[in-house]
Amino acid sequence: MFKYNAYPTDADFSDVAQALIKKHPCISETGSFNGCYGWKQRLKTKMGNYRTQLKGIGCSELLVNSFKSKAPGDALPAKNVKKPIRGEANHIPDIPTGETSDKLENERLSLLSEVKKRNNRTVIKSKMDKTFSVRRQEIVEKELGVEELKERWPALFSVDEINAEFTRITTVPLQPRFLAALDKHYGRLMEIIKKKGGVIGEKTRNILKVLNHSLEVNLKRVCLLKCLIVYLGEDGDNLIKDYLVVQKDEAWSQLQKCKMAVFVFREEEDCLQPPHDIGVVIDVQALDCPAKVSNLPQ
Repeated sequence: MFKYNAYPTDADFSDVAQALIKKHPCISETGSFNGCYGWKQRLKTKMGNYRTQLKGIGCSELLVNSFKSKAPGDALPAKNVKKPIRGEANHIPDIPTGETSDKLENERLSLLSEVKKRNNRTVIKSKMDKTFSVRRQEIVEKELGVEELKERWPALFSVDEINAEFTRITTVPLQPRFLAALDKHYGRLMEIIKKKGGVIGEKTRNILKVLNHSLEVNLKRVCLLKCLIVYLGEDGDNLIKDYLVVQKDEAWSQLQKCKMAVFVFREEEDCLQPPHDIGVVIDVQALDCPAKVSNLPQ
């Protein structure tokens, strides 16, 4: 059970207890209302004891929930328990054998200089893989804010490392899987969107006009995502901001008022041409200069 979930729910214990008596009917409890209530309680006790033993030998995933790691106001067994969300295969991995916290901290410091070099992707990836365990401990246990996280781990905010970190945590590739699913359902989604009438139908038709001139795959994806925003009743203009390159100063003054936005800079007003720059703004009110906006390559 621990292999699949370190903190099983009551329903999980019920499923395991029922599977146990189904596999071995001879151990079914005759006095129990469902034949396995006592086994369920026993499993809970054994799981609690097993977690205690693992915590004693230094399991990082369990140490984060010890009383010593919690704030004084949260020092209760069931309060503010940090456990994996759905899909997290590596919640808080242990430090690799042969490594220490001091060695990995030196690797983090060297990353600060490596990230400033050009064409250094291989070295950065190697060091980010190596420091994954301490980075996850910081993020989960200390709950670092975006600004502090960007200061300590600037390499994490590149497109390649966002995809790589998602794969490290979930073992699933983020961008390829998302784009594959988007392409798979493209035809059916477009049928649904085109059948929509009224104001939403009019807005989506205006977005899809560019497909009359080009069926380039990235353009099809962009149009579909913009249409989905409108179809779901959201205002795409509040999320996606389009500017010309010559409007950078004006754009920055507007982006300072946004808490979250995706901005696109174009050389000219032609949606068929590749954008000059794409970026994401997150809580920009806390930032003090344009350089701290997370710029993402196309």
